[in-house]
Amino acid sequence: MRFLYSLGLALYALLLRLVAPFNPKAAAWVAGRRGLLPRIAQALAAEAAPRLWVHCASLGEFEQGRPLIGGLREQYPGHKIVLTFFSPSGYEVRKNWAGADYVFYLPLDLAVNAQAFVATVQPRLAVFVKYEFWYYYLRELRERGIPAVVVAAIFRPGQVFFKPWGGFFRKILAQLQHIFTQNEESAELLRGIGLTRVSVAGDTRFDTVAATALAAPRPLPLVEAFVADGAPVLVAGSTWPEDLPALAPLLRKHARAMRFIVAPHEVSEAHLLEVEAAMPGLTVRYSRATPATVAEARLLLIDNVGLLSQLYRFGRFAYIGGAFGAGLHNTLEAAAFGLPVFFGPRYAKFQEAVALVALGCAFPAHSAQELEAAFDRLYYNEDARLKVQDVSLDYVHTHAGATGRILSHLTIIN
Repeated sequence: MRFLYSLGLALYALLLRLVAPFNPKAAAWVAGRRGLLPRIAQALAAEAAPRLWVHCASLGEFEQGRPLIGGLREQYPGHKIVLTFFSPSGYEVRKNWAGADYVFYLPLDLAVNAQAFVATVQPRLAVFVKYEFWYYYLRELRERGIPAVVVAAIFRPGQVFFKPWGGFFRKILAQLQHIFTQNEESAELLRGIGLTRVSVAGDTRFDTVAATALAAPRPLPLVEAFVADGAPVLVAGSTWPEDLPALAPLLRKHARAMRFIVAPHEVSEAHLLEVEAAMPGLTVRYSRATPATVAEARLLLIDNVGLLSQLYRFGRFAYIGGAFGAGLHNTLEAAAFGLPVFFGPRYAKFQEAVALVALGCAFPAHSAQELEAAFDRLYYNEDARLKVQDVSLDYVHTHAGATGRILSHLTIIN
């Protein structure tokens, strides 16, 4: 099985190299790993301080890891933080993030790469956020006596770890010193395969979104000019082309009375043009906007990255993209501001979305007609909207605290 694991990774890397000339994300993945290990060695050559390593697959995992990184910096101020990403969508956005001392791509999980990387970084602790259970890295850390933990982990019965033929993958998990899960169901699954170093700590994203909602707002003069007339605002975050058939009719229906902020998940020219076509003559791109043009527009199209978490404070309602395609994006950022949340049908794997739906704070829809009906029930009933606001805020704040629970266990660094 280890041979098949290594072969699968090698084939994955080969496939990315083959499609790189035609796919910008694959090209970034390949280019970012060219000469990577020597660059890491050069960057750390003069660093004498002890180091902590935090790994995130992509941007979503980074948001889960962000409060823990801040907590580690406070708890161990003499240590340097080395942050790695597997995906370009995480690295390219956060490569200059000031919260870490060093930010790198993670070399592919091959034995030679794991040996070289761990020998160079020499972390006192390795933290993997949610996913990314890499065999050779975990083996190398264990052999060197370096504790490795996973935080904000979530497991489901259908995963390979719990299959009769999943022994190799269970051995990967067994190399971890501790696994901090989001919920009791995940912890029970792990205990059922003989893993005992497991704790239910919760989801660190609640700490991130709660802190964002309470923090002093970042000045965004163009957005402030856009919403200055006091019209109700719907913020559509992390949208994909698959969301538009359901979302666009709602935008057009309420275009005279409302304003809309749309922030695509991936800022591709094709998707930007699709959004503009949904509201012809009423849309302005953020990068081209002025206070005068945003005042005249009904839809502000965010054509950059990194703003979304700050935009929900301007909203009265939120639509979260992805659930008409591969899967729902982050609903907690909107819930932390008390916004009713609307999305497509594919949300069952996201426990916070399931919880918000059960609480009556989130509203899945299978079609444009269902979305319109769900939205209008709150749009025309202010008392109902305010009740959703109160319940959403209570849900977020009562589930915060995972970061502190995890940090209280991490007394393993010398």
